[in-house]
Amino acid sequence: MTFFAPLVHPPGLFRRLYPEAFWRMGGSSKSVFITFDDGPIPIVTPWILERLDETNAKATFFCVGENVERNQEIFEDILDHGHAVGNHTFNHMQGLKSNSTEFYQNIDKAARLIQSNLFRPPHGLMSFSQYRHISQKYKIIMWDILSRDYDPAVKPSKIVDYINRYIQNGSIITFHDSVKTYETLQKTLPLVIKMLKDEGYQLEAIPFYSKEQLLLHPL
Repeated sequence: MTFFAPLVHPPGLFRRLYPEAFWRMGGSSKSVFITFDDGPIPIVTPWILERLDETNAKATFFCVGENVERNQEIFEDILDHGHAVGNHTFNHMQGLKSNSTEFYQNIDKAARLIQSNLFRPPHGLMSFSQYRHISQKYKIIMWDILSRDYDPAVKPSKIVDYINRYIQNGSIITFHDSVKTYETLQKTLPLVIKMLKDEGYQLEAIPFYSKEQLLLHPL
């Protein structure tokens, strides 16, 4: 059995198939969780951090190991600004296109740089057996709303509409900090943050364990 990432708003069937994955976060407070995949990237990630700081918002960055290796200072800035980080493999390896052993090794290689118990598979794609194996060690974080910021055919106004339509308490919203999405991010992220704030949402980071915390809370 394999997992296929539906667009924008994953239907309930997919969520029920993977009950240990997080599609939305729980809690009684009116909070949402913006996430960014594929960074850190020069110019793009620092710009995001500035926008988040300006609005007192927190987020979660699912980082690619080789990008962390190239941009260690930016990665440290993410943590220094109070945001969360998660593992997104070392070189954006897709589980469905890879031998499972190699996929796990790729995740482990990234884990040497990204010390977190959060994991998101690239493109949300992995086999069911891979999902079961990884969930023994990591909290698998999927999404409630996929912004589609990577698709040039989707207008920025449409992205804002998507989020406004599907947002609810605990929603996990996925953006990407990449060169490809930078122009779209500049047009949409400030609008999305303002909209969420105006509707009374707190923008929070997904709780995670660092290396030191994992010693106290083994996976």
